[in-house]
Amino acid sequence: MTQAFDKIMAGLDDARAYLNGDRTGSVVHEIPLTDPDVVAIRGKTGLSQPAFARSVGVPLGTLKSWEQGRRRPDGPARVLLALIDKRPSIIQDELGR
Repeated sequence: MTQAFDKIMAGLDDARAYLNGDRTGSVVHEIPLTDPDVVAIRGKTGLSQPAFARSVGVPLGTLKSWEQGRRRPDGPARVLLALIDKRPSIIQDELGR
């Protein structure tokens, strides 16, 4: 096979081994995140619920569930909320209005 194919297969083999519990030679980068206070974070932006939901790319119902504690943001949403908490204007500054 080609060199590119061999590299891709090696990467897939490494991923399979990692998923099966073999952490040999693996480097995992984790950033600890606390549970976000979504109401306070949105308050820092000065945005209404509909505007904030649009700006972070979630349905309004999801945002309301986060704010009322019925659901918790996870994955990329937690990272995005942590960034907004540190710099409330980050979305408008980086992506424009």
